[in-house]
Amino acid sequence: MKIATQTVENSQAVVQIEVEPQELEESLDKAYREVVKRVGIPGFRKGKAPRSVVERYIGRDGLQKEALEDLIPELCARAVEEQKFEIIAQPAIEIIQLDPVIFKATFPLRPKVELGDYLSVRVEPRAVEVTEEQMDSVLDKLRERHAVWAQVDRPAGFEDLVTADIEEETPDGDTRRYEGRQIIMVKESVYPLPEFSEKLVGVSVGEEKEFDLSYPADYKFSELAGKQYKLRVKVTEVKEKRLPEVDEEFVRSLDQGLENVEALRASIAENLTKASEEAAKREHERAAVEALAATATVEFPPILVEQEIDDLMREREMLFRNQGGLEAYLRTMKKTEEELREEFRPKAIERVTHSLVLGKLAEVEGIHADEAEVEGEIDKMCEESGARANDIRRIFDSHEGRHVVENRLVSRKALERLTEIACGRAQQAEPEVPEGKKESEDG
Repeated sequence: MKIATQTVENSQAVVQIEVEPQELEESLDKAYREVVKRVGIPGFRKGKAPRSVVERYIGRDGLQKEALEDLIPELCARAVEEQKFEIIAQPAIEIIQLDPVIFKATFPLRPKVELGDYLSVRVEPRAVEVTEEQMDSVLDKLRERHAVWAQVDRPAGFEDLVTADIEEETPDGDTRRYEGRQIIMVKESVYPLPEFSEKLVGVSVGEEKEFDLSYPADYKFSELAGKQYKLRVKVTEVKEKRLPEVDEEFVRSLDQGLENVEALRASIAENLTKASEEAAKREHERAAVEALAATATVEFPPILVEQEIDDLMREREMLFRNQGGLEAYLRTMKKTEEELREEFRPKAIERVTHSLVLGKLAEVEGIHADEAEVEGEIDKMCEESGARANDIRRIFDSHEGRHVVENRLVSRKALERLTEIACGRAQQAEPEVPEGKKESEDG
């Protein structure tokens, strides 16, 4: 074969390869011996037809296609060895011409990461503070969850719970009746129809009201857009929400083992503090990684971004699996799969970059995870998985599974080291030496 390395950029090597006539001929002969075994040709026993007959039967182009399916990967492997490429995935192939056979192979190479002065990275963590307003907000939500609906003798208003008998004439002329339909009167709600609650404000129990309602012409569900409905509504009951007083009786009703309002507020403050500390920690970690990335020079092949986008697409599929999956989500959002992939691209690039700089930090700092740590992490995962413990053990006891856990632990350690540096609490560390290597050196 003849090789011409055209470019090496973005951690990709683009190589043009011309197949030598002898190489192609040998590959064609090999392809013929495989094809003749499985293709039935009239007048010949299977496996006995001459190559010339096989070529006429399936066409030389067909035989050449069979030959190139084996030859191209073989030549790519030789190119990798000759050029000493460090590839991370199979190349993308583009056939340039067939006589002679010339193809282009784009090899994704190992990313290149150079950290700057990472020990000078400084990011101040956000101060954690819990305010009285935050505690009051939690209390209000608790009161909302324990509110009761009480019947009132007045016209309906917003935030009331209205019970009504509804007769609805659809755009198709069908009539539907609903007795005892309960509706919470929410301003600007589209349930059960846009402006329905607004039409019932001021209507008293026993009173009937007729009105027409339409969906907007640009409504997100096209099958309803612009459709008009005629309604006759009779209100049969109006209830208002009554919130409980915050007193000892309310506190005990929460069944949290608390006796008074002071204890409840203290518990709320503690929970808010923990949540705020965790959020502040995550924000600090993210800011520190962004600061680290800003010091670094990072180059990686586009395939890593595409793989990350694939992961993001799978995450979205899982998120909406109970609502019809990704296809239903795309229909609702009026987007194509390609449009969603492009939306994910900036996030994918960021995730790849952050992962690479953290990996480089671990390498520079000599951070590793030993077998005992990996085993401990798998044990912890099994304990937390309950009934699925055996499945988790089977997955992560494999070589690939343990490697995933090891990488996760190393990333976690690297992130911890980075946040120490960012806070100015870390001095330059000596690289860690795995136990086995240390013992051999001591010996």
